[in-house]
Amino acid sequence: MQNIINAVEKYRTMILEAERFIWNHPETGFRETVTSGYMEEQFRALGYDLVMADGITGFYTVIDTGRPGPELLILGELDSIICPGHKEADPVTGAVHSCGHNAQCAALLGIAAALKEPGLIDELNLSGRIRLCAVPAEELLEIGYRTELKNKGVIKYFGGKTEFLHRGYFDGVDLAFMVHTSGSYSVNGGSVGCMSKKIIYKGVAAHAGGSPWGGKNALYAATCGINAVNAIRETFSEPDIIRVHPIITHGGDMVNAIPAEVTLESYVRGSSFKAITNANKKVNRALTGAALSIGTNIEIIDAPGYGPHHNAPGMKKIAEEAAKLVIPDYPMSSSDHVGSGSTDMGDLSAIMPVVHPYCAGGRGTGHGSDYEIADPVAACVDCAKWQIGMLYLLLTDGAERAKTIVSEYKAPFASKDEYLAFIDSLNDSGDRITYNEDGTSSVRL
Repeated sequence: MQNIINAVEKYRTMILEAERFIWNHPETGFRETVTSGYMEEQFRALGYDLVMADGITGFYTVIDTGRPGPELLILGELDSIICPGHKEADPVTGAVHSCGHNAQCAALLGIAAALKEPGLIDELNLSGRIRLCAVPAEELLEIGYRTELKNKGVIKYFGGKTEFLHRGYFDGVDLAFMVHTSGSYSVNGGSVGCMSKKIIYKGVAAHAGGSPWGGKNALYAATCGINAVNAIRETFSEPDIIRVHPIITHGGDMVNAIPAEVTLESYVRGSSFKAITNANKKVNRALTGAALSIGTNIEIIDAPGYGPHHNAPGMKKIAEEAAKLVIPDYPMSSSDHVGSGSTDMGDLSAIMPVVHPYCAGGRGTGHGSDYEIADPVAACVDCAKWQIGMLYLLLTDGAERAKTIVSEYKAPFASKDEYLAFIDSLNDSGDRITYNEDGTSSVRL
């Protein structure tokens, strides 16, 4: 354990400088050119050969220990969120790392640096392969922008890990972990998955003062739709952990015209794919019924967001043991609680054992205007030590722990191809109402 601590401490200054640089250059998903470029430069300076993502941000590298064994994936996320009210948000884009991903990247860099220390891999008696990955676009936002990228063929999936999985960048990986910044060291049972939604209400424009009766108000239809969704919330079962939270991203073009088109974005979150799809049908019925009541049309574009995330029991134990060994001064809590946030680590847990624990160092409200990295040593330096401790427990002594975890894990899907085919089946789009000349209409939910 002391070898691990020493190897990371040697690069303390570099790690902390990386945390500040990335904090000061926040970028949202698939736009992280400065952040990805900075991480690339640092990795190459350490002597790594990288596989760069084609046409998007991010990269990975593989370390071969020279001894046979499974391959472990360790990730750091590049993207920020948007929170214009944060005092350190980018004044133009509103982007800010009020998610703590900047600390993740700094910790990943610390891991990469420590593993380059001469003899460390042999001293730790590691077997197998280690894949380090700087991955884009974990925060599922700017659905309109990502839809444009998808329509242009730049990406197929909205989440960075799902996109990397699809591209084959994780082929050969057997198990994975990633640590997220929080207020304490902890690990839970996992988190919910989600469906992403873009909703377009289509009305008819008219002069808002002179002849409003000639229009069909898409904004009124949208607000009716939001209220209709609110009216069905009590039909959601508590164990399903359903969350629906639409926002209006375009509410009209000018105040003197009846809005002809209004756009919403939303998620439907849930603890299982069955729960998500069932709730999504109810939501679509409510949204469409509102359009019908006003006489507008509605286009709903449903796309897979992230799969429900399950922390593998064996990987949870590894996280707990490593914390006690490498960072004993920090209290570590563990539970089976399933959180109501979402992460594309869920897409990896669909096919392999993963763990997504949390480290200390953050303060304030996650995704809020008061979030900050209050203790960068805990969030970055000590976090890197913890992750190498996990790596050590998994891959030392012939990687027996990793092999056992892989053999015992019952993945929800048998393969990457099976999983991607399933989430592809969740895609659905198009207008939902047909108005007939005889005054009748038909609805597709």
